[in-house]
Amino acid sequence: MAEKTEMAEMQKRVREIAGEKDFFILAHNYQYPEVQDVADFVGDSLVMAQKAVEAPNMNILVCGVWFMAETAAILNPDKRVFSPEPDSRCPMARMVDVATIRALKERNPGAPVVAYVNTTAEVKAESDVCCTSANAVDVVRSLDAGKVIFVPDVNLGLYVQKMVPEKEVILPAGYCPTHQGITREQIMALKEQHPDAEVLVHPECTPDVIDLADGVYSTQGMLLHARNSSAKEFIVGTEKEHAYRLKKALPEKEFYAIPTAVCPNMKKITLEKVLRALEKEVYEVKVPEDVAKRARRALERMLEIGRGEKNGR
Repeated sequence: MAEKTEMAEMQKRVREIAGEKDFFILAHNYQYPEVQDVADFVGDSLVMAQKAVEAPNMNILVCGVWFMAETAAILNPDKRVFSPEPDSRCPMARMVDVATIRALKERNPGAPVVAYVNTTAEVKAESDVCCTSANAVDVVRSLDAGKVIFVPDVNLGLYVQKMVPEKEVILPAGYCPTHQGITREQIMALKEQHPDAEVLVHPECTPDVIDLADGVYSTQGMLLHARNSSAKEFIVGTEKEHAYRLKKALPEKEFYAIPTAVCPNMKKITLEKVLRALEKEVYEVKVPEDVAKRARRALERMLEIGRGEKNGR
């Protein structure tokens, strides 16, 4: 990792080049703090998608795993979208493919397919609507169908089923390794150390962890809840870098991360790679138009539904 002075110089250079080349920099809440600090916007995948569409800039740099950059490219066919690291892939997105979707459709005729945004462009193109952890409940609830195919995250799908019991949710097996690794024991140990802290967990966590939580939220939902809560301390049940994002936004409150909750693919993006992407304009994201056109419909339906839940889940 670069020394502090060198890092400050790199951050300054990143902002200078972004201004010179008309780049809008998006960063996910799981990025390294020094990457978050140079972004024009830091947030969850839903708001990142919204901001990519709203940004007036002709160039977008997405500091997040590859599907996030793909999503921005699909939604912005007239803009240039770049990733700092094409190898920053989401393991969950690889747990479902087009063949799986088609087989599920064949076994469940008429059931709409809801694709979590953590999927490839090809899977989105086979789906009826996309969702994020922030609006998955709203998306499933909005569908005029008694049975819904939900891919690929079984933990998020089980949470959706719990919140929308009137629908049957068909769930193939998929999961986020980072959230799957968060345990009840870790949460309980932190709660013992900080008994007054509220427990906020991501819906990608396992059901037994969700059962311990005071609230289940997307990363953006955690921020909204913490801002409005009378509590002063929070245990953050998601990737550890989100505690930095929360503390920066709400310095008067305390946030306790789970040290082992690390997304190794998010960590493939470094400040050095951000600077290189801007300087050399490398790793432009290209999605074949026939795929992009079909995937765009599913993503635009997701954006129409928006966040919805009053708690920002």
